[in-house]
Amino acid sequence: MPKTFLQGLFFTIVMAFIMVYAMICYNIALSTGGMTNQVFLMAFGEMKIMWPVAIILEMTIVEKLSGMLARRVINENMAPIAIIVIRSSMIVCLMCPIMSFIATLLFKNAGSEIIAVWLQTCAFNFPMALCWQIFFAGPLGRLIFRNCMKLVPTAEPVTE
Repeated sequence: MPKTFLQGLFFTIVMAFIMVYAMICYNIALSTGGMTNQVFLMAFGEMKIMWPVAIILEMTIVEKLSGMLARRVINENMAPIAIIVIRSSMIVCLMCPIMSFIATLLFKNAGSEIIAVWLQTCAFNFPMALCWQIFFAGPLGRLIFRNCMKLVPTAEPVTE
């Protein structure tokens, strides 16, 4: 896991890309009635807005707050994988409603129904975001991070 600010920034950039791209594809598929090859290309239009937003949110607010929440649950006797799952879950619990609200404002044209549309968006997004993070994005992001850090000479190795 990241040990320095730059490692943390790199990890956040990678993880945010994986999560945001998948969630945008998911939401486009929901709104168009199904997954098609075109969805993968359409997602890049929203990526230029939502990816930087996710990085900024994670680096400024969510990282610290999710860490505080996770420390309330984590103890020193837990297996490393349990700690990873708890931390990842806390991040999803915070990022999903925030990113869903931003997406609702920018892309849903909710008008006076903004609260209802946002809550529905959260309800659709949360199960997908949690499963995607725990089973796919998290392991893939950590794999990419570890392999990239092997290429960078450091005083201490990056561990899980």
